Amino acid sequence: MSEQGISGRYLDGFAGVLAEVASTGRRLTREELRTRRALGEQAAEAGLGLRALVVAHLAAARGAWPVGPGSAESTLAALAAVEQAVDVFAEGYERAQRLTVRREEAARREFIDDLLYGRSDLGRLAERAERFGLRLSRAHAVAVAEGARSYGEGDAVARRVEAEVLARFDSHSILLTTKNGRLLCVAPGDTDEVLTYFARQASAATEGGRVAIGRPQTGPGGVVQSYEEALAALDMAERLGLPGPVLHAADLLVYPVLARDRQAMADLVQHTLGPLTAARGGAVPLLETLVAYFDSGCVAAEAARRLSLSVRALTYRLERIHQLTGADPADPAHRYMLQTAVIGARLLDWPERPL
Repeated sequence: MSEQGISGRYLDGFAGVLAEVASTGRRLTREELRTRRALGEQAAEAGLGLRALVVAHLAAARGAWPVGPGSAESTLAALAAVEQAVDVFAEGYERAQRLTVRREEAARREFIDDLLYGRSDLGRLAERAERFGLRLSRAHAVAVAEGARSYGEGDAVARRVEAEVLARFDSHSILLTTKNGRLLCVAPGDTDEVLTYFARQASAATEGGRVAIGRPQTGPGGVVQSYEEALAALDMAERLGLPGPVLHAADLLVYPVLARDRQAMADLVQHTLGPLTAARGGAVPLLETLVAYFDSGCVAAEAARRLSLSVRALTYRLERIHQLTGADPADPAHRYMLQTAVIGARLLDWPERPL
């Protein structure tokens, strides 16, 4: 269908109505307004531009414009009719567009949920992914950012991060969204710079929030695996108080290994650190001392600074730990067992939670 034919379809009866209005001075009827509104909806669903359609209405009005004696009154009536007709036509057009956007948003949200939870048939999921620019046959990695509050799809923070990322990288292979109050970026696994840039922008936008980046994983289920790794990294960072706004799951693989056998880890914590509960003030101060000591590279002066203690006070605490546990934190032969037990205590939230 030619452009003129398309325009004519959505102007159906407009010139005739306008001529009648100009000759009689009447206003448009309710049925005429309903027809124009419906044509506006149909034009939007057909993907036509509103600007071209308005121009077509004005051109049709010019062709049917009243001339001759008494045209002043007719002109006023025609202008009022044009105003009404274009207004309801645009109303119908915008309503159809809003409905289309809502349907698109619902379809996108359903796809994201299926993608991140693996609830859909993988073959069908791969087909749907192409619509959103993802080719699930290749490897993908997921970055997840969390801040002090929850973020939704239309949140200003989410829009800001999305604008920054898409202004720099090709949007066709990147999916930016939100899930459970967190910001997410899904990108091809061989484009580290995309997720690194997203992490930097998301951390800044969330005012220092943490960002975890999962490892690249292949296939339709790869996005789920990378997403779950990123979530696990965030959880691990929260439990262990890991420094740095950006965490890479690949750098934290030792922690899931340690946490895999919970009973064995609980036995190690109980056997190694359980005697600390006999100290005056309980196990917490001495456990915090060990955390600071190991996190500072076993440098007593740095550990004391972190704990706001004198080096002498820190040394006394280390000696007390040695007395209670029989393991010397300064002795390399004992250090690995103690440090592993400290990691286990933090993973198991001991001594706040009983083993």
